[in-house]
Amino acid sequence: MTELVKVSGLRVAVRSGGAEIPIVHGADFSLQQGEVLALIGESGSGKTTIALSLMGYARNGCYIVGGSVHVAGVDVLKLSSTQLAKVRGRTVSYIAQSAASAFNPSKTIMDQVIESAMIHKTCSRKEAQEKAIGLFRELALPSPETIGERYPHQVSGGQLQRLMAAMALITNPALVILDEPTTALDVTTQIEVLRAFKKVVRERNTTAVYVSHDLAVVAQMADRIVVLKNGEIQENSLTRDILEAPKHEYTKSLLSAMKPEPRQDTVEQTVMDLDTDTPLLEVRHLEVCFGDKKVLQDIDLKIRRGATVGVIGESGSGKTTLARTIVGLVEPSLGNIYLDGLPLEASASDRTREQLRRVQYVFQNADTALNPLHTVEEILARPLRFYHGMKGQKQHDRVIELLDLVHLPAAIAKRRPTELSGGQKQRINLARALAAEPDIILCDEVTSALDTVVGAAILELMADLRKKLNVSYLFISHDISMVQAICDEVVVLYSGFKVEQGAGESFQRPPFHPYTQLLIDSVPEMQQGWLESTKANHELLPSIGAAKPNVELCPFLNRCSVRQEGKCNRIIPSRIKLQKGNQILCHHAFIEDKKKSLNQTKEQAHSVVSV
Repeated sequence: MTELVKVSGLRVAVRSGGAEIPIVHGADFSLQQGEVLALIGESGSGKTTIALSLMGYARNGCYIVGGSVHVAGVDVLKLSSTQLAKVRGRTVSYIAQSAASAFNPSKTIMDQVIESAMIHKTCSRKEAQEKAIGLFRELALPSPETIGERYPHQVSGGQLQRLMAAMALITNPALVILDEPTTALDVTTQIEVLRAFKKVVRERNTTAVYVSHDLAVVAQMADRIVVLKNGEIQENSLTRDILEAPKHEYTKSLLSAMKPEPRQDTVEQTVMDLDTDTPLLEVRHLEVCFGDKKVLQDIDLKIRRGATVGVIGESGSGKTTLARTIVGLVEPSLGNIYLDGLPLEASASDRTREQLRRVQYVFQNADTALNPLHTVEEILARPLRFYHGMKGQKQHDRVIELLDLVHLPAAIAKRRPTELSGGQKQRINLARALAAEPDIILCDEVTSALDTVVGAAILELMADLRKKLNVSYLFISHDISMVQAICDEVVVLYSGFKVEQGAGESFQRPPFHPYTQLLIDSVPEMQQGWLESTKANHELLPSIGAAKPNVELCPFLNRCSVRQEGKCNRIIPSRIKLQKGNQILCHHAFIEDKKKSLNQTKEQAHSVVSV
């Protein structure tokens, strides 16, 4: 095989106060023609910094201070700016983590995909357009002949990520860098994108560097893995060897963090009749509309004191809308929300300060949730003043206590968010919610932007706080494996409907609602070949007739692998109970015998209410 990339003694540093602080310490590795190499490690390990150096580029504030980077026989670190412009997008291309921010919203997709070919003059405009359509087809994009006429906002996130791959491949580059290209996608979309990427890379014999913190994803894509920590290579070996026999302790810790252990301290959180008991928080018959579109329908939910309830589903399922409605940022069209049995006003602006204090929200993206101009102490002091009237030394002491509570040193108080790592910022985000001393915290995808190790540490912290403070959580995620490991109860949302609900431990064994099964099947496993063997998004759907007009049918009908002619396309599904206790919204035959028992339970409850 031909050696395409050779990195020797690469050193990258940041400069502060006239001094150089190294962030990559003499990296050495090579890459053969047609090979896919993964760079893996937690945030701050140097993955992206090293990947960008393959284009002779360093981010603002960073400087390549030593070593060599040979790509196709040329040391890109010795090229002038003019020469580098001819390399970037032609010899080496780049697929960014967020396609949404990489595309220009004012230009059509086709104009942006072929732009690199036009700049580097690799072919005529007509040839580039024909080539782009071929790439769209190879990447399994819908309507390949016409999708290029659309604008970025007119396609889904998964489609936009694949379109970015087409943009990178249009010039037939020698090397493609994929920088966390599926991190921002939910699991069912991720599997489609991974399949498309792998197919194109293998068929074209593309040489690629895949940057990720997810070993399970990397196992599907990479021939070899380089493990990084604090800018130093810990291990460089074949993917199979890394997964089956890791040598370095840090690699072992990464593998361990990928397998969340089921919690032992779960609170009994059963699906009860809504007319009995008084939970800490209760949602009844909730409906939310945005204009004429219903985004949540008939949602019932109870959370006991000290319990953790998980809400899972794809993007657009209504998870975040549910949390924002509970906290009063979105007003429902129908239904009620109760706190300790007392109704909450629909809008946060109409709630009392005490009600606001008791229900707190931790946002997904700590970068946008924390004011970059304020110090950590100022950020944490604000809720202390607002909810508890604290000032002076008492306020300062409480800030230090909050930092200790989330396992951060007191010195952090004087820093600003821009000076903190992603994991540190999310801990501050959590500490700000804890400053109010709430009864329940709504956690919206709090680990999705974090690497595996840091995410696991945040989950461990949340479990520790639950023990110490008896706080309840509503935990929103698209990762069902994580939710079923840490939550007392799990609610599955699809297209605004609650399609399944049950105890967390019940999600360890079938049967499931067909959508829940799809989510489980879509979670990558740490074994090579899983992507080819999994049935997720790969099954042939049973052929059924046209849906009955003007009837609200099962929301999952068009994707369901067990749909039935004459039933799923004609009759509204009812909520039925599985033998293991879960309630699901489905017609499937294996639960037909449970329908009668649940209907009897409902009839008995209705009789009690009537009396």
